[in-house]
Amino acid sequence: MTNIDQRLLPLAGKHAFITGGSGGIGCACAKALLIDGANVTLMARDSHALHLAKQSLLAHTPNGSEIHTVAGDSCDENILQAALHESHQRFGHISIAIATVGGGAIRPLLMHDEKSFTEELQLNITSAFLLIRYATPLMVKSASAEELGSIVCISSDAAKLVFPWLPAYTTAKAGLEGLVKACAEELSSLHIRVNAVRPGLTRTKATQALFDNPEIKKKFAQEKPLGRLGEPDDVAAGVRYLAGPESSWVTGQSFAIEGGNELRKGPDMAEMVKQIYGNEAFDKVKAGIAPFDSTDLNQ
Repeated sequence: MTNIDQRLLPLAGKHAFITGGSGGIGCACAKALLIDGANVTLMARDSHALHLAKQSLLAHTPNGSEIHTVAGDSCDENILQAALHESHQRFGHISIAIATVGGGAIRPLLMHDEKSFTEELQLNITSAFLLIRYATPLMVKSASAEELGSIVCISSDAAKLVFPWLPAYTTAKAGLEGLVKACAEELSSLHIRVNAVRPGLTRTKATQALFDNPEIKKKFAQEKPLGRLGEPDDVAAGVRYLAGPESSWVTGQSFAIEGGNELRKGPDMAEMVKQIYGNEAFDKVKAGIAPFDSTDLNQ
């Protein structure tokens, strides 16, 4: 715990609620907010992972700030509502809400069925919708023209770029950005801003295998003018800006934080598809043939 006078910190007195709070990006966002004096609630399904995240963050917590954790599935409407109300009661308000839950599989269109496709939409869009929907009434209680509430969602450069073999994920992130714009317009009269950041490939537990593969890492890096892949702190810096008073005149935006990748193109991950599903299955997909019953992938 750092010994800093909270009165000197720009987020002193703020309270941030973060879903996916034990993940790499969620934890990095919490660190950025804690450093500037906010109280933080981390929500994630794994209580042990939450404990480890909290322990790692304590060194960045100024005197007077608090880290609260809630174990639960933020994609479950009732569980999320209960967690938000508990956290609101604990701190007296919610100033900032950050939706980091998301993800997707490398899976060609012809290997999807309705279930697998809609699951990715739910993971990336519905998870954010639920946080926005149920955090808003609690944020309204303390939001004003002088103290704006801020909601930040984690999108992806896949919302803008064409990524072959990621049809569900790219659709989901594009839909998420539509949700951000619609909510920004609708909630503006309530003094709540809604924005997103659009990361490129960023090192997390879920993506570490990609970083460990030299060929795949090279494919991604060569499409980025700045020549490197992302770290969670890169993304958290953008979230911190959108969460704080420095961005008080910003809403309905999605900021690309991806090394300039959108100046070029998404890498072709054909080799990854072959590694995951095999050459024969990939050749069938290329020929317009569903290689096997997609329910096999949902087991």
